[in-house]
Amino acid sequence: MAVTAAQVKELREKTGAGIMDAKRALVETDGNMEAAAELLREKGIAKAAKKADRVAAEGLTGIAVNGNVAALVELNSETDFVAKNDQFVALVKEAAELIAANKPANNEEALAIQTASGVTLEQELVQATATIGEKITFRRFVVIEKEAAQHFGAYQHNGGKIGVITVLEGADETLAKQVSMHIAAMNPTVLSADELDEEFVKTELAQMNHKIDEDNASRVLVNKPELPHHEYGSKSQLTEEVLAKAEADFKEELKAEGKPEKIWDKILPGKMAKFIVDNTKVDQQFALLAQLYIMDDSKTVEEFLDSKGAKAISFARFEVGEGIEKAESDFAAEVEAAKAGL
Repeated sequence: MAVTAAQVKELREKTGAGIMDAKRALVETDGNMEAAAELLREKGIAKAAKKADRVAAEGLTGIAVNGNVAALVELNSETDFVAKNDQFVALVKEAAELIAANKPANNEEALAIQTASGVTLEQELVQATATIGEKITFRRFVVIEKEAAQHFGAYQHNGGKIGVITVLEGADETLAKQVSMHIAAMNPTVLSADELDEEFVKTELAQMNHKIDEDNASRVLVNKPELPHHEYGSKSQLTEEVLAKAEADFKEELKAEGKPEKIWDKILPGKMAKFIVDNTKVDQQFALLAQLYIMDDSKTVEEFLDSKGAKAISFARFEVGEGIEKAESDFAAEVEAAKAGL
């Protein structure tokens, strides 16, 4: 039977299929719209299955705020080119909005959410894979809730490659967004240093000192002074005894330098503050509140927020592709293989 342009248009709007795919499906089903849609769905599943083993490590983060609920999601594609595709961008936006509205508990529940087009989110991903021609996956999400008096700070960096949501109390959205920008740049993994395990701190401190040893090996070759090791890495290691000894050592230094004792009280606070900064490098790398605030590095994030009468409650940060092992491509080998097939 003859297929009209109106039928093709209707099927495309219903399924997202390409013009020729929609036309073929209508021809095969004698113009039956429902049967054509089912045929396209089955073909989409088959196409998606063929791409199942491919690595999808590109993509975008998406953020949606629905009242006191915010959602941060990550969807992946195989290439950065497809991540900029309008259909993919719209899919990321839709996924974030659906999750903020429905608050699923896990990926299985998220993928089962019904979309406006009447299919599940999982089916939309399958259709997108078939239409776009690359593996499209829903990787992860987080739902964050706040109280009415608290504020969300939503920020996406590099076109959505990094997405951050922060919740602040005693502040406004502008300050919350600024803290999210800091989080995007500095990549903390926990809110407070109290969340860092003792063994984790020891391991990270050892790795930092190993890196210093490597740097010192290079510095010796160019006659530069060696850098000292960090004796401590976290505020949790700076006991009262440790701080008392540091202060006593500084007093001895001041005495040896001939500084009058009456001015020590003006000098010691600065030296102790530097001692704490120099010996909390693990905290600064991983804990948001311990990091030097990127917009005012004279203060930690916690000190800066205190100065504004604000408090950080929680945050979430996604960076596209983090933790995914990307396939290494050998371009020269691919060219040779292509030549051999000619």
